[in-house]
Amino acid sequence: MDPRLLELCRQAPHFAYEAYDFVCDAVTFTQERLGRAAVEDRDGADDRHVTGGELLQGVCDLAVTTFGMMAPVVFRLWNVRTTDDVGRMVFDLIRVGRLSKSDRDAPEDFHDLFDLPQALADGFELTLDDRAPAKRGER
Repeated sequence: MDPRLLELCRQAPHFAYEAYDFVCDAVTFTQERLGRAAVEDRDGADDRHVTGGELLQGVCDLAVTTFGMMAPVVFRLWNVRTTDDVGRMVFDLIRVGRLSKSDRDAPEDFHDLFDLPQALADGFELTLDDRAPAKRGER
């Protein structure tokens, strides 16, 4: 367990420890997917930056891969209901030194970009099979 995340949850228990940990994993996932995991530019500077929109897409993709159809339920249990909530967690993680930011990053980058629960549920369809329902007492 990361002591910075534990302290963050102790100070501001709005989101679950696991939610903060998941966002950290989603940053790495997104950087790797975009080919920015360990990129150095010509000046030797490390530029692994992802935008708020890129990170939100990575959060959704990783959540669906990890939790499947339960992703919306997991996020609800973590009290993560909007894209703004993800942004709030990102800036909490920046504040405690777990993530870093560039001068161009702002909480507004996450403001109401899309319906998070819907994005987590997209692509899943619950259907009943075509069999007739069993009559009472039959199996």
